[in-house]
Amino acid sequence: VQLVESGGGSVQAGGSLRLSCAASGYTFRPHNMGWFRQAPGKEREAVAFIYTGGAGTCYADSVKGRFTISQDNAKNTVYLQMNSLKAEDTAMYYCAGGYIGSRCDLAATSYNYWGQGTQVTVS
Repeated sequence: VQLVESGGGSVQAGGSLRLSCAASGYTFRPHNMGWFRQAPGKEREAVAFIYTGGAGTCYADSVKGRFTISQDNAKNTVYLQMNSLKAEDTAMYYCAGGYIGSRCDLAATSYNYWGQGTQVTVS
């Protein structure tokens, strides 16, 4: 399974970005997709989760109300719409795929596949 992120960049505080994650190369489509992020010197943290079979979602408390995860099944792509960005959102953002099921799971260890990351910088 290959996961390719795009859409990162630099933005001023209060601005918006939309990240994309295109999935390919799988026999069985991942049941779940997640977004994680890692800032320099910090541990990787979960951002958002989506159940690809039914579109159920959940979010880390730090991004609730500001970020929205969604999917386009026809394009095998998951998106992360990020609004009201803050300086503390600055990090490398990673897309991940797994076979967890419909329950919310924001643990990185639950995911089997990872993208290479896309940098988001908020100033």
